Amino acid sequence: MTRVGQASENDDLPLMDRQARSGTVVRILFLAVILVAAAVAFVYFKDSLENEIVLGILGVLAMVGIFFLVSSIIGFIEVMPQSRSDVLARRFLASHPDGIIVTDPKGRIVYANSAYCQMTGAVKAMDIQSLETLLSRNRESTEALYRLINKLREGQSGHEEFRLLKSIGDGTTSSGPHWYRLKARLLIEASGDALHVFQIIDITAEREDQERFFRELQNAIDYLDHAPSGFFSAGKKGEIIYLNATLAEWLGIDLAQFAPGSMTVSDIVAGEGMALLQSVKPSAGQSRTETVDLDMRKANGQSVPVRLVHKVSAARDGSIGESRTIVLMRTNVESDDRSASAMRFTRFFNNTPMAIASLDGQGRILRTNAPFLKLFSSVVSRDDVDRGIPFEKVIHDNEKGHLAHALEAARDRQGDIAPFDSRHPGEEGRHFRYYVNAVIDQNEEAPEEVAIVYAIEVTEQKALETQMAQTQKMNAVGTLAGGIAHDFNNVLTAILLSSDHLLLQARPADASFADLMEIKRNANRAAVLVRQLLAFSRKQTMRPAVLNMTDVVGDLRMLVDRLISGTNVKLEVDYGRDLWSVKTDLSQFEQVLINLCVNARDAMPSGGTIRIKTRNVSTEDAAALNRPDIPIEELVMIEVSDTGTGIAPEIMDKIFEPFFTTKDVGKGTGLGLSMVYGIVKQSGGYIYPESEVGKGTAFRIFLPRHIVEVVAVDPEVAAAAGDKKLLGAAPATAAKNDDVDLTGKSAVVLLVEDEEAVRRGGKRMLETRGYTVHEAGSGIEALDVMEELEGKVDIVVSDVVMPEMDGPSLLRELRKNYPDMKFIFVSGYAEDAFAKNLPEDAKFGFLPKPFSLKQLAVAVREMLDNEG
Repeated sequence: MTRVGQASENDDLPLMDRQARSGTVVRILFLAVILVAAAVAFVYFKDSLENEIVLGILGVLAMVGIFFLVSSIIGFIEVMPQSRSDVLARRFLASHPDGIIVTDPKGRIVYANSAYCQMTGAVKAMDIQSLETLLSRNRESTEALYRLINKLREGQSGHEEFRLLKSIGDGTTSSGPHWYRLKARLLIEASGDALHVFQIIDITAEREDQERFFRELQNAIDYLDHAPSGFFSAGKKGEIIYLNATLAEWLGIDLAQFAPGSMTVSDIVAGEGMALLQSVKPSAGQSRTETVDLDMRKANGQSVPVRLVHKVSAARDGSIGESRTIVLMRTNVESDDRSASAMRFTRFFNNTPMAIASLDGQGRILRTNAPFLKLFSSVVSRDDVDRGIPFEKVIHDNEKGHLAHALEAARDRQGDIAPFDSRHPGEEGRHFRYYVNAVIDQNEEAPEEVAIVYAIEVTEQKALETQMAQTQKMNAVGTLAGGIAHDFNNVLTAILLSSDHLLLQARPADASFADLMEIKRNANRAAVLVRQLLAFSRKQTMRPAVLNMTDVVGDLRMLVDRLISGTNVKLEVDYGRDLWSVKTDLSQFEQVLINLCVNARDAMPSGGTIRIKTRNVSTEDAAALNRPDIPIEELVMIEVSDTGTGIAPEIMDKIFEPFFTTKDVGKGTGLGLSMVYGIVKQSGGYIYPESEVGKGTAFRIFLPRHIVEVVAVDPEVAAAAGDKKLLGAAPATAAKNDDVDLTGKSAVVLLVEDEEAVRRGGKRMLETRGYTVHEAGSGIEALDVMEELEGKVDIVVSDVVMPEMDGPSLLRELRKNYPDMKFIFVSGYAEDAFAKNLPEDAKFGFLPKPFSLKQLAVAVREMLDNEG
């Protein structure tokens, strides 16, 4: 057997062939048998053997045979052969440079190799100590061993590192501190029992190498930090990973507050310098270094002129990788006047707000500034500029003729060359204006220079011009629509009054009764279209009230559900929390939402989702919308979106125009969105459509927040304010009660109307109700009639728009002599269109055109009954 801490002698012998070892065993056993036989012969035949010498030899042979036999049985002499793998395994463990010790789960030592004995100072087997004994003197090592043993008990392997003040086999601290790495794993025997295998390694030299490396690295960082030049490194996305103390001091950056990735290169580069850095593009898998003069931005916003040695690497796929940059103070680079002037010019050249390029006679680019590289980075690189590519590469194909004409003029050294506009060749939505100047005094530095081209991006200006043109067009169409609606209202009023007059004289059994009803029905349909035109032109009557859009949308939800019933369209509502109030006409805004929902339904023939969403928009959110026409104030947003077919970009600008529709003939008037646009605008709001073909459309409405001011009001003032009634809604109320007395009771009415058909029809209808009616065709004529009647008129019913003197002017003149004269305005325009020209305390009624006989009678009767 091999003793603990020692190897067997056979471990040091050459390996023998298995057959040879087997033959040796057979010969030994054979010899043992012969010797045993001799011993037996000696016992049984000793009495017959007379020769003492022979007898002695047989006795010795018997004792030797018995010794060999017994030794073979107890294992003193190795009889069973060892396999080659067992021998290799034992030699591997015995010669392993790391200390290895095997214990059973109770910590009893089973095996320890020579390295372990040497490491722990064990000379004899009895000197070997377990790890628990050796490491118990140090808390750190004890805890490490405890953790490893627990892992072994859980069936896991592990390793720990710890530090001792002296080596394990040294009783003193003269050798100095030592670092050890202890590994532990399980060894499962054939019987299934588990043994604990520990491997201990002295890693003191390794640790010293690491500490030396870290010291050298720290020294290098210290040298780099306090170098006389600045330095920073950046990642793939431009995030700054490291900057040295010198650069931080120049820029006023507190390194204690700096964290890798907390800043980007654009944060420390001023002006258009980023365009210069981004123009340094290496080839795929390569790196490139360029010297760039630019300004860096200090923490306080000031600029510092510097020179950068900028190195950029690229990945194999060509994507830009990390960069390393040395920063030199430009004031320290050169000090002579000529260099200083050149630096100042470079700063000016690269920090101008316009792109500049110089061209030769063939139109090739000689040099550019930083803004040029920034504006046209998608089509021109720094390498392209160095190669002298033609300038026409940054011009749209449709405008290259203008460039050729301008270059021809520059070669001819003409002074005034007309600028021209062009779209970006790679981005159709961007617009530029180019100014070409001829170079008259070529110098030795650039003798081939013929023209200087200045480019300014005018995309926002073009957008504003387009928006202004669209606004002007919509206003013009609105004015036209309003005028048409006013004229139509007069015609419809005459038709309605005449049809009412004929219906009063006809019986339901008459053959013409059905035709008269059809005339009145179609006149009312036309009146609806006229109201939509007035809504678009923002000249309809508004009755604004303070509303909460959560309540408005909630009340409309059931109606919208009915509108989409029978389809595969679903309705979702997303209510904003604590929604602010707005001020608008409830019924008209309900029309806005219903119209948008109906359009959304029709845009989803195969089904989809309508979503109504409300949100508060803070001033910060309003600014983030980046729309110049929206004021930076608190707003309420109402969004109606769908997942339908979407709106094509080429017709997006036309959707709010009256009578424009994409629906089939007979399925739409083209006035729905026009009405929506007008109501939103008349409410002081804004509406913006967004659409993507095949994905859907969203209409976002923004209404200004209304803050209700609580004001104490005198009851007498409140009563006086209540006298000013808007009678436009009164007929609807009165119509519900057919028992209301609408007779004139001998009241005198002055009817002022410039349209003869309306005036004649109104006079006839009022006279049938018992009123005495005097008529006038204008405001001047009405004053004459009042003078003839000596003011004996109970009420004046007047149109608003009339020649010579309009309705508001007539009211002001009459109130001078008859301050209590009752007055009703009738008009196809909204009350707001003319009420602003009247005193705030003016009392009057209002009846919108077109109106029926009953509506006119109700309006006159209610005004006469008003005691105010």
